[in-house]
Amino acid sequence: MAADALRSLWVEPRPTSAPDRGPRDWALVAALVGWSVLEVVLRQDLAPLPLLLLAALAVIGPLLWRRSHPLVAVAFSFGALTIVDIVRIVTGSHGSLLNSMAAALILTWALFRWGSGREAVSGLGIILLWLAITNVADTTSPADSVAAYGFFLFAAALGAAIRYRAKIRLRDIDQAKAREREQLARELHDTVAHHVSGIAIQAQAGRAIAASHPERAVESLAVIEDAATRTLTELRAMVGVLRAPQDTELAPQPGVAEVGQLADDGRTPPRIEVTLAGQLDDLSPAVGAAIYRLAQESITNARRHARHATRITVAVTGDADHVRLAIDDDGSAAGGRAPAGYGLVGMRERATLLGGTFHAGPAAERGWRVEAVLPRTGAPR
Repeated sequence: MAADALRSLWVEPRPTSAPDRGPRDWALVAALVGWSVLEVVLRQDLAPLPLLLLAALAVIGPLLWRRSHPLVAVAFSFGALTIVDIVRIVTGSHGSLLNSMAAALILTWALFRWGSGREAVSGLGIILLWLAITNVADTTSPADSVAAYGFFLFAAALGAAIRYRAKIRLRDIDQAKAREREQLARELHDTVAHHVSGIAIQAQAGRAIAASHPERAVESLAVIEDAATRTLTELRAMVGVLRAPQDTELAPQPGVAEVGQLADDGRTPPRIEVTLAGQLDDLSPAVGAAIYRLAQESITNARRHARHATRITVAVTGDADHVRLAIDDDGSAAGGRAPAGYGLVGMRERATLLGGTFHAGPAAERGWRVEAVLPRTGAPR
């Protein structure tokens, strides 16, 4: 069991979502430089200035590369600190290093947060070697030595824990997207199956009456052509949509017309008001089903999370090219809703697959607003 755990850690790749160097990194470096300068000016019990300068550069400089090159940063920093401590031992120089050198804990954290498994293990070995040497350079009590090891091991554990939590969250987001893709593919499958069934029936009818009523057979061909065109449109929408192998019931999917059924009389707050306006006929079935699902999910979220909400408004507006869905509630901003929720991830995935856009966030005055804009044909990007 332990061997499997170590092997799993060793082959762990680097996270792919490491942020780039930004203003906060430069601000951190500037703050540590200022802290170091203040210590040099105010403290009297420090090691010789050249050693202090080397130690400060060794810790502060690599902070800028702690995410992009975590092992290199740790090796450079703790390697230089090891050299400083060896010089202090050999020369017998008195005085301690700067307290700002505690920023080395950040490098330890970054190693386990952003490094690969091999980098984490190798870097930890470098850190433990330095700890053993620095405890000789600075005469400390056993309790202080244990505390030093504890601080660095805690920083490593914290980095690994945050890394694991981020990994779990990314996995949950991927699963939410996959569920939404599966649901959308299932609905598209049902729609195409209905079209194909109609084509088969019309073809059978046309063949049966072709000899006795040729003109009616031509009408059947026209119906088949129209149904085939619609089917091809839906099949194009299915491209790129993943679907798990599950049994599918060939049931009609809800559309824009069913959005009106989401309204209620307000006997149990909040009251739900639905408005349908504009050109809402001849929508792609996938778009109609998406509008209904987005409205349904948004209303469910508002009921759960909109504190003190008295009204939820749903507005669907269509024009020549797009259909716009807007859901607003008048709940309190303290509801704690966040746009990164997995339900919202699935809604955004559905809108994106159909070539549309999706936004959710606090409204300008009060409450929460969800807005989606989809092309009428549901053509994927």
